[in-house]
Amino acid sequence: MTATTRVERARMPLAQGVLRSVAEQHGVCVRPVAVRRTDVLTGQTEIVDIPCGATRASLCPTCAERKRRLRAAQCREGWHLTEEPVLDPDPATDEQHFLTELRADLTKAHATADGPEAEELASLLTEVDEQLADSGVRGSLTPAATARRVRSTRRRQDTPDLPRRPIEARTLGKAYTTPDGKTFRPSLFLTLTLPSYGRVRTDGTPADPATYDYRQAARDALHFPKLIDRFIQNLRRFVGYDVQYFAVVEPQRRLAPHLHLALRGTVSRTELRQVVAATYHQVWWPPTDHLHFTPETAPRWSPEHTAYLDPATGEALTTWDEALDHLDQDPDAEPLHVSRFGTQLDAQGVLVGSPQAGRCIRYLTKYLTKSVAECHTAGSATEQDHIDRLAAALRWEPCSPTCANWLLYGIQPKNAHPGLNPGNCRARAHKREHLGYGGRRVLVSRKWSGKTLTDHRAERRAWVLDVLGDTATRPDPTRYLWALVRPGDPDATPLATRLLRAVAERVRWRQALDQALTLADGPSHPITANSSERKAT
Repeated sequence: MTATTRVERARMPLAQGVLRSVAEQHGVCVRPVAVRRTDVLTGQTEIVDIPCGATRASLCPTCAERKRRLRAAQCREGWHLTEEPVLDPDPATDEQHFLTELRADLTKAHATADGPEAEELASLLTEVDEQLADSGVRGSLTPAATARRVRSTRRRQDTPDLPRRPIEARTLGKAYTTPDGKTFRPSLFLTLTLPSYGRVRTDGTPADPATYDYRQAARDALHFPKLIDRFIQNLRRFVGYDVQYFAVVEPQRRLAPHLHLALRGTVSRTELRQVVAATYHQVWWPPTDHLHFTPETAPRWSPEHTAYLDPATGEALTTWDEALDHLDQDPDAEPLHVSRFGTQLDAQGVLVGSPQAGRCIRYLTKYLTKSVAECHTAGSATEQDHIDRLAAALRWEPCSPTCANWLLYGIQPKNAHPGLNPGNCRARAHKREHLGYGGRRVLVSRKWSGKTLTDHRAERRAWVLDVLGDTATRPDPTRYLWALVRPGDPDATPLATRLLRAVAERVRWRQALDQALTLADGPSHPITANSSERKAT
């Protein structure tokens, strides 16, 4: 074989790579999960593939794109509602009534029982609660084990007051009428950012890393979800109605998280600036000024004491509740951290059906198929160093009351248990790919569209079946038992064969859908508006 032939052969695409590319092109999951489905009535079993459901394109581009389009449809449907969404709960079923009455009898008996009888009744109460949850009841009848600790709500003196208006029972924004009698309800696209930690270059890296406040940046990222919650609370109290939102959290070039919100209704920029200036979040945690221990000398768990012990004295460390008690008793105590938004604020008015609305929705969902760190890939050593320094600042910062890093500060985390390893907290905020932000990427208010993602997904499926003229009802889910197919199962089919079958089925199904749409020439579904979008349906 000549050298030229060897080079040509080396450049040939791999069959597995071509198959994966074809599967992605036709909207087939490239990491299907094989499960064995057993019909409880007939005993028949078969192995079927279900999509992996990944939200990151690096894992499965098809599933990630499908979920992104579903979020885009959810955003579009709720942004410019003209009628209040109906969220009245369904009436309780006979089963739920029976279980609740049974729980009432057990609760009364448990209040006067003791010894083994009390333990047996407690077990029955837990079982009934689980049955209530399985029957479709939200919430719990079990009281909280401990009361929530509440600190003073007195506002900070360095923050302007925020007027409050009575809250109206509505979610729709103000309607405007044109001279020709047309009515419209504009909405807002809002972007909020965190303050500056030091001057940065165009690539987001600090001009002077030595003076860049990495500690402040790390803490702001850790507590950003709470700051978002406080902003929404303040905004609703200030405007006087139940403002609804679809929000997405993304990192800026400087790696700090910032917030994009689609808000239903309009608020003036002056009022928005008032709310932003008056919004803050205080973190009332024990001080972390200096480390009491190093990772090498960190306290170890003592099964005998059921606590972490000081390696020098052998005494149990201060518990989380004790540390908060000391903080409450100190009249000069200051919060560990105070989070605020920066002064930059961008607000754009958006009309339903306008090209700008489509651009905003695409912008909101643009990075949902990527992890936080993947949104901006480091293209130079300077950018990589910036990421490394932020990760170093985050490593020893406690991310929550249960974080293992509290051991280094001489405090047992909340709900302490064996196996805690400081510097290796498993929370999302401490994972490098999250850059300190541990909250959800997409935040949707409960009354945004009046539907859950499951509802939107069911509507999409119903639309497809209607177009195809398939009147078959969905099988009863209680009729089947499901079990994962383990590696090495003799009945398992190779992945390549499964993907080939899925591609063939997908092609047949899409041809049928295109033909049905052509013949019907009817309205298109928001998610399947054109052929390119139908590939991800």
